[in-house]
Amino acid sequence: MSARWGGFVSYTTILVTEDEGVRRITLNRPERRNAMTPEMQEDLIAAMQEAATSDCCAVVFAGAGDAFCAGLDLSALQRMNDKTAAEHTEDAERIALLFRTLYELSKPTIAAVHGAAIAGGTGLATMCDFTLAVPAAKFGYTEVRIGFVPAVVSAFLVLQVGEKAARDLLLTGRLFTSEEAQRLGLVNEVVPKEKLAARTLELAELLKANSPEAMAATKRLLRAQNKAWLDSAIAQALAANAEARTTHDFREGVAAFLEKRKPIWGKA
Repeated sequence: MSARWGGFVSYTTILVTEDEGVRRITLNRPERRNAMTPEMQEDLIAAMQEAATSDCCAVVFAGAGDAFCAGLDLSALQRMNDKTAAEHTEDAERIALLFRTLYELSKPTIAAVHGAAIAGGTGLATMCDFTLAVPAAKFGYTEVRIGFVPAVVSAFLVLQVGEKAARDLLLTGRLFTSEEAQRLGLVNEVVPKEKLAARTLELAELLKANSPEAMAATKRLLRAQNKAWLDSAIAQALAANAEARTTHDFREGVAAFLEKRKPIWGKA
């Protein structure tokens, strides 16, 4: 949720600050390792929409505390099996809007990843124009481990790394390092922890020296080249997400995760 006070927007789950044309959006639930809730997703969408109409030159995403973003919050998981089909569809559409807004943001975006970025956190971190990560950061599309289908993020991931690598990451659900993420093209630079803030600012300053109109036009061109394919892929992803949330494995995966036991899967 957000509110406007004296011309500035105040958010519940994130902090938005700006210094000399560089806007910083910080996920601010450190006690929950910045795990995503529907409220955080809405805050992020609103903050990006606000940034798009502002005079800022670049947008930096970061996380408070030890993690960048630990994925979906346990409180959101606990409500999953009680939701209606319409509510599941609304959840999927909100996630799609979050990633689509990030992908289409006219301002250059930088993720400064100082800790774990898991599931939706991996998507948020790696979908930025530039992703800087410390050596100890971990990534992973872990949805299949608990019966989820990483539907929406799969569309963007295939564009980034190709289908073969995407199949590996999405089907295994394994965690992978910053170094592997860089080899795959999901991370631009692996930066020592003590130099992450300085390198992020250095990159932002480099972007500030460029023409804002030219950078926005370049981003429009790049997304236009993939628009038709991405529109179709996201529509299919939303349908797959809605279908997956009605399955035995989805309900069992959520229950097993919450009960801290091994899931008993059905047959495909």
